[in-house]
Amino acid sequence: MTIIRKAAFPTDGPTVLSIWREFIANSPVNLDYQNNEVEFATFAEKYAAPGDCVLLADAGDVIEGCIAMRHVSAAICEMKRLYVRPAARGKHLGRALAEHLIAEARAAGYREMRLDVQAKFLSARKLYADLGFVPAEPISFNPVEGASFLGLHL
Repeated sequence: MTIIRKAAFPTDGPTVLSIWREFIANSPVNLDYQNNEVEFATFAEKYAAPGDCVLLADAGDVIEGCIAMRHVSAAICEMKRLYVRPAARGKHLGRALAEHLIAEARAAGYREMRLDVQAKFLSARKLYADLGFVPAEPISFNPVEGASFLGLHL
């Protein structure tokens, strides 16, 4: 059975970095513009602070997926790095991770969640639409052609 839980730092640090590196390596678009190595150098502090978190889909012997929340302002947070490993796809873990993160954002007092999504991520686009995300102003830089910026009022 898979549970969704918050990553605990520093214990889960290597696991989070491993799945994030897998996410980047398997992306159909180049994500170098995100300066990932710079973010990875301080990610435990960045995502462990109040108002920020990383959630893991934990099957006990393997982490099947992840998602992160980053503070943007007192009212807005960003959903980042939703990823389900190929072997775990088809179990609706992407939806479960997103729903748990939305609940975390509400509990933290955010009023809106934003994200960006690549044109090639069709299943992610469908999921976000199903969850109520609509076009929104960008909160980060994304030079990839066809990327969309979405928001959800919490």
